[in-house]
Order: sequence, then structure tokens, then C-alpha cells
Amino acid sequence: MSIKTSIEQKLKAAFTPESLEVLNESHLHAGHHHDSSHPAPFDGTGETHFRVRIVASAFSGQNRIARHRAINAALSDELAGGVHALAIEAKAPEDIAQQ
Repeated sequence: MSIKTSIEQKLKAAFTPESLEVLNESHLHAGHHHDSSHPAPFDGTGETHFRVRIVASAFSGQNRIARHRAINAALSDELAGGVHALAIEAKAPEDIAQQ
């Protein structure tokens, strides 16, 4: 199973979102250096950088930090494994209604 699919399944199970988009943005980071253990620039392939856009009632009444912590906890295995970066855009339904 791909990392993207795993992320989608875990977020659906944990938050029952009204909408969910998981984007693999690894290609946007080609040429970046990840850390000192990998001195060569990243080639942009694979599944290492993701953006999550999620709207779920589970986030109602939570601030941005609480939402990010909840998502990071749900994806702890992926973050401990091959995922280098995770951008999170987490909203409650009422946040969308206010726009």
C-alpha cells in the first residue's frame, strides 16, 4: 500500500471527514537537502512530502495546534517512517461557513 493511501485511510478512520485531500508534493522539493545523514540533494521522487487538506466535525472547538497534534498522532507511523514533511490544512465545517 502506498503511503498516500495509508494516510487517507487513517485520516478517514480517525476523523470521518466531510472532505479530504492528500497531495504528494515530493516533486516540489527536488534539490533540497533533508538532513546531514543524506548529504546529496533530494531528487523529488517517492512519497516523502505531503499536504493534507481536511474538513471534519471532529475539529470543532479545537484550535490549530490541537488539530495538528491530532493529525500527527493519527499519522505517527508514517511520520516516524518515510514522511519527511507534512503540511496540514485542517478545518471544522463552521470554518468553511465563515469564509
